[in-house]
Amino acid sequence: MHKKAKTLLENLTDEIKQIKLKIDKPVKDIDSLGGVMQALEEIRAKQSEIALQFKPINDMYALIDLHFSNIMDKDEIDSKTAMQNNWETLVGRSENIRNDLSGENADFKMNLIKGIKALVTDVKDFRHNFETKGPTVPGLEPREALNRLRMFSDEYSIRKRKYDSYYSGETLFGLPHTQYPMLVKTASEIEILDKLYGLYSKVKDTIAKWREIPWSEVVNEIEKMIETIDGFSRDCTKLPGSLKQWDAYKELKQEIDDMTEILPLVTALAKPSIRNRHWDEVIELVKQDIPYESETFTLSQLFKCPLLQFREEIEEITESADKQLKLEKTLKDEIIAHWEDAELQIKTWKGVDAPCTLGGNILDIQEKLEEHLNNLNQMNAMKYVTPFKTEVTDRIALLSDVSDVIEKWLKTQTLWTNLVSVFTSGDIARNLPTEAKLFKTIDKIWLKNMERAFETKNVVSCCQNELLKTSLGTM
Repeated sequence: MHKKAKTLLENLTDEIKQIKLKIDKPVKDIDSLGGVMQALEEIRAKQSEIALQFKPINDMYALIDLHFSNIMDKDEIDSKTAMQNNWETLVGRSENIRNDLSGENADFKMNLIKGIKALVTDVKDFRHNFETKGPTVPGLEPREALNRLRMFSDEYSIRKRKYDSYYSGETLFGLPHTQYPMLVKTASEIEILDKLYGLYSKVKDTIAKWREIPWSEVVNEIEKMIETIDGFSRDCTKLPGSLKQWDAYKELKQEIDDMTEILPLVTALAKPSIRNRHWDEVIELVKQDIPYESETFTLSQLFKCPLLQFREEIEEITESADKQLKLEKTLKDEIIAHWEDAELQIKTWKGVDAPCTLGGNILDIQEKLEEHLNNLNQMNAMKYVTPFKTEVTDRIALLSDVSDVIEKWLKTQTLWTNLVSVFTSGDIARNLPTEAKLFKTIDKIWLKNMERAFETKNVVSCCQNELLKTSLGTM
């Protein structure tokens, strides 16, 4: 109960203070007079109900005084004691102010009538200036029209404040409300134009900020930029149809449409697949310098180029870049990387303890060689292979040579395995001494080559050994 009583007391005390502040304001003009008169009427209206607000507060504090008098602090006791007296003082003060103002009202009313007459004339002049010098004058550049709109919007605001003040004054003195149809018409036109030029200004300012974005930050910003320009496009379509013949609307729509087409090109040029050679192709197209390697490269330098004039060509360049990146990854990550690590398995054979035969993975190696040669020949036939043409043709020659060497190697190995058991038999070697001596030389070369291959292991390196290639041709 104490909490509720204290809350009601504080609210009513504050309400009385706020009303007192209103009636104590000096009366200097119609606005301040209206504020004071409104506060006086508020006091008069409240007199009939104030007793209903006092009663529950007084009743609760009577009980608190009876049973819990020690729970109230001094400020609360003073506020409770002064509550009714403060209200009575406020009522008396309001009557004095009402009497004082009764003599001044005639002067205020006369000044109000004079002000209304002056505003009527001023509104006519304002409308004439708006029609002859405002933003609706035919042939104005959009920027100039925007500047004039801002100027006339400010001037309208001044007259609107006067209108609101005089309207309150007419209500205060019971006068008929003066109509200002030309002010209303101007307000309506300014409101419509503000929609157009507000969007126009926002679009111009936004794109100006975009121009300063460093190229290094474009990847992080481009998605938000596309969302923003799409929003501008939607806002533009919502503008009233009456504005669509205005130069500012046409310029605005064109700029939004252009940026809607340019930003996807910017996105494409910012992809990881774009290399210096692609930028050089774009530069050759647009015939303008694009400092793509500079740390100070910004969007403004790209926007200066006639990108839309060469839209299809730029799209083709960026699409080619994607395909070239895919080709490059296949070439380097799948083919070149594979043969950098591919190794031969060199094993012993029957009674020969030294490593002397190509082992179990040789068929896998031959299959992979065939697969990669097919892939390389397909690449070589692609239109996008140009940057890697030399590398692809060199790789075709290399792997073809490796394939040929392995094929000869296996054929020679078959001959060696067939003969080694024959010439290691004592009887045959004694019966065919010339052939046995020749095989001994061949066997020595074979084992030497296989020992070298065992140490080297890498498929390409082994097959590029000139001694091996020469000996395979002579054995």
